Amino acid sequence: MSGIFGVVSKSNCIQTLFYGTDYHSHLGTEFGGMAVLGQNFTRQIHNISQTQFKSKFYEDYRHMEGNKGIGVISDSNEQPMYINSRFGPFCLVTSGLIENKEKLTKILFDKGYSFSEAGKDGVNVTELIAKLIITGKDIVDGIEKMFSLIEGSCSLLLLNKDGIYAARDRRGYTPLVIGKNNDTWAVTAENHAFPNLGFETVKFLQPGEITLITDKGLVAKKKGGRTNQICSFLWIYTGFPASDYENINVEVVRERCGRALARKDKDIGVDVVTGVPDSGLAHALGYAMESGKPFRRPLVKYTPGYGRSYTPPSQETRDLIAKMKLVPIKEIIKGNRIVVCEDSIVRGTQLKNFTVNKLWDCGAKEVHVRPACPPLMFPCKFCLSTRNINELVARRAIKALEGRDIEDVSEYLDPNSRKYKKMVEWIARDIEVTTLRYQTIENMVKAIGLPRKQLCLYCWSGTEPKD
Repeated sequence: MSGIFGVVSKSNCIQTLFYGTDYHSHLGTEFGGMAVLGQNFTRQIHNISQTQFKSKFYEDYRHMEGNKGIGVISDSNEQPMYINSRFGPFCLVTSGLIENKEKLTKILFDKGYSFSEAGKDGVNVTELIAKLIITGKDIVDGIEKMFSLIEGSCSLLLLNKDGIYAARDRRGYTPLVIGKNNDTWAVTAENHAFPNLGFETVKFLQPGEITLITDKGLVAKKKGGRTNQICSFLWIYTGFPASDYENINVEVVRERCGRALARKDKDIGVDVVTGVPDSGLAHALGYAMESGKPFRRPLVKYTPGYGRSYTPPSQETRDLIAKMKLVPIKEIIKGNRIVVCEDSIVRGTQLKNFTVNKLWDCGAKEVHVRPACPPLMFPCKFCLSTRNINELVARRAIKALEGRDIEDVSEYLDPNSRKYKKMVEWIARDIEVTTLRYQTIENMVKAIGLPRKQLCLYCWSGTEPKD
C-alpha cells in the first residue's frame, strides 16, 4: 500500500506536510510526491527508489508554500495527480489496488476520456481514480460512484480550494486517521506520524466515510458503512510499530503473536530468540517474554537506508536489499539453537538465502523458524504485494506434493490435516531449517483483538470480504 498524509492549517503547512509524509516511508519504494495549495497549486514528484524521501524533497520543501497540502509515498504510480476539471482544479493521492483497472479504462476511453500518464503497467491508477470521480455530479458523488465501480480497494485524499476531502476505502481495507494540533488538522494512513508533530488523534474514519477537512474543522460529507474488514497484514507486517488501527497498536499485537507462537513450542529447547529485522523483532520479543528465553540479535540491520525487502516490485531488487541489509554476528550465532521469528514467509527465497543460510554459515546448531501468520495461499487483491500465485512458497509446496497445480486447496488450509503437515514439512526442507511452525489463523485473529468478520483474511483463507 502507499502512505498518504494531508494537512490543513491557517498558516504555511509545508513543514508539517514534509515530515508527515516522510513518516510513511516504510510503505512505498517507488515515488514520493507533495502538492500544496496557496494562491496556486505547487506540486513535486520524485523517484525515490534509490534514495530517501527527505533527501529528494528537501529543496522543494524549502520553496513550497501554502496552508493546505497532501503528500504520498507511493508503491507504484507517480502521485499526486493534478486535474483541472468541471469541479475546478484539484490534486489527488490514493492508496490501494484496482483489480478491474483495464475494464474501467476501456469504459472511459469509449466515453471519450483520455489519459496523460502511463507506465509499464498501463494507465496511472491515481489518474484513473481522478477521471472516475469527475464523472459524478460533484466531488462527493464522484467519490461514491468511484467506490461502486472499482474492484479492489482505494482510500484517497483530494485537495482543492475547499480543503482536503478524505475518503476511506468502502470496506475499510486501508486506514485513514484524523488528528488535530491547535488550529491545524491532519489526516494520515499511519497515526505514528502524529505525536512528534504535536497532533492528537481525533477520529478513525469509518469504511466508506467521506470527510472534508478545512481550516475551521471537519465537515461530514458521507457517513461510513457497516462493513469493516481491515487488512490483518497491517498488524503482522505492513504497519509501523507505533501506529494504531481501529485503536489497536501494532507493536502490542506483534508481541501477542510471538507469545502465541511460544505457547506452541513447549517441546523444543532453544538458547536464543531473535526476529528478522525490523518487523519480526516485536514478534520475537513476545516469544522471548512468554518462553523466558533470552532475546538477542544475531542478525542486525545496517542503517534505515536499506528499506524493506518485501515492497519493491522487482525480485532482483528485493533480493539485493535482503542480502545487503542484514549483517550476522558470529559470536552470538555459533553453537546456539536459535528461534527465528518472522512476520511471514511469502516466497521463502530471501528467508533461506539471506537469513537462514547466514545463521548456518556462522555455526548455528539449530534454526527454528516461526512465522507470525499462517501460510500465504492467495495473492492479495487489495494491495500491491504478491501478485502471482506461483511466487508463494506454500503453492510451490502443494504443486510439488500433488505433481500439478490444483484449484481446491482447502485441505491445505486446515492446520490439523495430514496435507497441511506435509506442506509445512516440504517448506521446512526447502528453506533448510530444523523446524518450521506457522501461526494459526485463530491465534492471529485473537492477537489482533477484533472479531474475525471485521478482518480481511483473504491471502490466508481465499475468502473475499463481503459488502
